[in-house]
Amino acid sequence: MKHSSPPIANPLVVLREEFDNWAILFNPDTGDAVGINPVGVAIWKILDGQNPMEHIVEAIRNQFSQVPEQVTKEAAAFVDHLARLGYVGYEFVGKDTDDPSP
Repeated sequence: MKHSSPPIANPLVVLREEFDNWAILFNPDTGDAVGINPVGVAIWKILDGQNPMEHIVEAIRNQFSQVPEQVTKEAAAFVDHLARLGYVGYEFVGKDTDDPSP
């Protein structure tokens, strides 16, 4: 799914880094956890609401070797999966509700 705003990590979610740069994301609101690989960790760390997917993909290409061509699609799918789980969100970009114009 294409979003008009950059993704932002849910501030309540805890990143627990494990061995070999793998990690666990824990959502205390739901009690759910998900394991993520080193690329997922790198993505998670820059989900600040300021970096659009293009910058996230560029960061992956700069940080890792042998990045596959489909990295854009895979990174977007990863972020969308985290969004469906409530780990990531997007700023609502829409009409100001106080604006009386149609």
